[in-house]
Amino acid sequence: MRRTLALLALAGASMIALAFLVPLGIFVREGAAARAMTEAERQASALVPVLAITVNPDRLPHALASTGAQDRIAVHLPNGGTVGTVRAPAQTVAAVSRLNRAVTAETDSGYLLLRPVTLDGNRTVVIEVFVPAQELTRGVTSSWAVLTGVAVVLVAGSVLVADRLGVRVVRSARRLGRAASALGAGDLTVRIEPEGPPELVAAGEAFNTMAEHVVQLLAAEREMAADLSHRLRTPLTALRLSLDHLGPEAEPSRHSLGRLEAEVDQIIAAAREPSRAPEFVFCDAAEVLRERLTFWSALADDQQRRWELIGAEAPVRVPVASTELSAVMDALLGNVFRHTPQGAAFTVTLHQGSGTVGILVADGGPGIPDPAAALRRGASGSGSTGLGLDIARQLAESSGGDLRIDRSSLGGTRVQLWFRTDRRDRTPRAARRLVRNRWPGAVRRLGRSRWSRAARTP
Repeated sequence: MRRTLALLALAGASMIALAFLVPLGIFVREGAAARAMTEAERQASALVPVLAITVNPDRLPHALASTGAQDRIAVHLPNGGTVGTVRAPAQTVAAVSRLNRAVTAETDSGYLLLRPVTLDGNRTVVIEVFVPAQELTRGVTSSWAVLTGVAVVLVAGSVLVADRLGVRVVRSARRLGRAASALGAGDLTVRIEPEGPPELVAAGEAFNTMAEHVVQLLAAEREMAADLSHRLRTPLTALRLSLDHLGPEAEPSRHSLGRLEAEVDQIIAAAREPSRAPEFVFCDAAEVLRERLTFWSALADDQQRRWELIGAEAPVRVPVASTELSAVMDALLGNVFRHTPQGAAFTVTLHQGSGTVGILVADGGPGIPDPAAALRRGASGSGSTGLGLDIARQLAESSGGDLRIDRSSLGGTRVQLWFRTDRRDRTPRAARRLVRNRWPGAVRRLGRSRWSRAARTP
């Protein structure tokens, strides 16, 4: 914007300066020529009274010297004689002597002013005044230099004023843009001091108002989430009292209930914390897959399911938190156990490509009739809310990747979870995940705890 304003000011000021300079330059040049010719007319007129008294060639040189330019003045006498330095051709002088007005003639080195003077006895004397070419342009160069300097100063001043205006506008716009980016990245404390043109001041005030509303809305949602999580403690307490009466055989259930209570406490604590900007984290996808498959293998063996983990031998770095990836894998594997018959095989494949990492979960179940609907929360069918697939899709999109569903080679469903590993700036994605990042992984940990209880209960 600064460059554009400076160029506009330069173009506008240059056009205005040229519109005035060109006529002024021509006027100055013509004025100098007019002054030179006027001076020649004055010198010729100064000789007219002398010629009216005498045309004696012996007396005229003194009169020519009195003009101060005797080397440029000549007098053509009636008898054909001349006094002074003659430059005009004889035929030109003869033609002028028959006229009653002054005539100018151009030569190689300047101009000649020929003025006829009629004396008594019908005699005619022609006064010749030579005007050198340099006299016609005397002072023109210096005048043009002054005009050019004035024009340069005016143009430079216009560009400087436009640049200062551009700096003011650009500084305000950049400050507003940085504040918007910081707010989108999760920094809810960012505010700006509106400045600049009235339009940008209004935009800055609107941004501050919007930020305050966002903070209020998120605070209300945090309170609501904390309140809802707190309400879960009453039924959990009742459930613990019931399990305490069952004796030692209910110890696994009491252990799972303890973990569930801990997750609820984490949700409440996370909901009470102020919002923070999301941090860019990484984890080893291979290690997470090995850990989760080890956990789910016990239930798979109980249900006589063949399972296989492929490609998880070497570390594979993905730009997500290990807790979130673990929660997503629990949700996807939980869907396999929940929506496929016992004995149906499944495989988990870790694929590392150029700038991408893919986790493919394939099963030998009946498949999903409408994969597009399965990605919409609450529309996946089979009594499922679609929350697990939605969480998986959002986790993949947070790294710039995506989630795909198609038919697996085992005959059932294959869920493809793709992550981008070559992106350094994921601020736009992170901004869209601002609400979920207010309590990182809490909802997913609650879902994982639910799947963990299901896995421990054959």
